[in-house]
Amino acid sequence: MAHTPQKPLSKKPQCPECRLIPARTICPWQGKLQLLWVAALLFGTAVVLFFQRKLWPLLLLWTPVPFYLLSIAYSGVPLFVPVWWPFSRYNVRYGIEMLPAFAIFSAIAAYGLIRFAATPKVRTAIPIIFVLFVLASYVEVMRATPVSLQEARVNSRTRMALETQLASELEKLPANSTFLMYLGDHVGAFQQAGIPLKQVVNEGNHRPWVHPSDPQGLWERALQHPASYANFVVTFDSDAVAQSVQKNELSPLMILRVTGQPEAIIYKTLKSNHTR
Repeated sequence: MAHTPQKPLSKKPQCPECRLIPARTICPWQGKLQLLWVAALLFGTAVVLFFQRKLWPLLLLWTPVPFYLLSIAYSGVPLFVPVWWPFSRYNVRYGIEMLPAFAIFSAIAAYGLIRFAATPKVRTAIPIIFVLFVLASYVEVMRATPVSLQEARVNSRTRMALETQLASELEKLPANSTFLMYLGDHVGAFQQAGIPLKQVVNEGNHRPWVHPSDPQGLWERALQHPASYANFVVTFDSDAVAQSVQKNELSPLMILRVTGQPEAIIYKTLKSNHTR
C-alpha cells in the first residue's frame, strides 16, 4: 500500500480535483496584452457586423461563450482562475476554444483599421504594429507559462504518482497476464509498465453502435464474468469496473492510495465455470 503526502489547501475547494492545486501559487496575470487581445476581438467582430456582413458565418466562432456560460450556470461545471477565490486553476482550458476567434477577428480588426487609415504611412504601420503585438504576446506567454498548461502540470502530479505506483505493481505480475480495467483515467500505468493494450479488456472493447447496451460485447461479458477473460482486474473507487464487475470471482491483492486520486485496487480473478 502506497501513500503520498500532499500539502492541504488554505481553503476547501468545491471539487475533488482542485485539492491538487495549491492556493495562491501564482501572481495575477502580468501585463495588459490580454486587454488588447480582447479589444482586437471585439473590434474585429464589429467590423464583420457592420461592414463585412458577408463574413457572418465567422460569428459562429463565438459559440463557446454561451455554451460554457450555460454549462457553468446550469450544469454545475466549476471554473476557477488564479485571481479569484479559491485562487486555483480548474477548467481554465475552456478559454482555449476561443483561440480561433481571437486569431481570425484580430486579423479582421487589422484589415478594418487599414481600410479606415487616412494615409499610406498609417496603413503600413498598422500590420507592423499587429505583428509586434503578436510577438510580444508570445514572449509574455513563454515567460509566464500559459495558465492552462499550469493547470495540466499541477493536476498531473498526483495522477502520475498513482500511475507510477500502479505500474510498479503491474510489472511484478506474470508476463503475458491479461487485465480488465477502465482506461479512461489511468491508461498511463500500462504504458509505464510496458504492457500492450491488447492484453487489457477495456471500455473500448464493445460495439458502440449497439444501444443502449451490448450484452454480447467483450467489455460487458468481461464485467459479468471477469475470471473468464482476465487474470487480474484493476478498479478505481467508483469507476465503471468497480460499479459493474462481479466481485464474487475476484480476490483482492493490494490497495494503492495516493492523496488527491481515487483508491486503486488490484484483484486476482478466481477460477470460473463460465465459458466464453
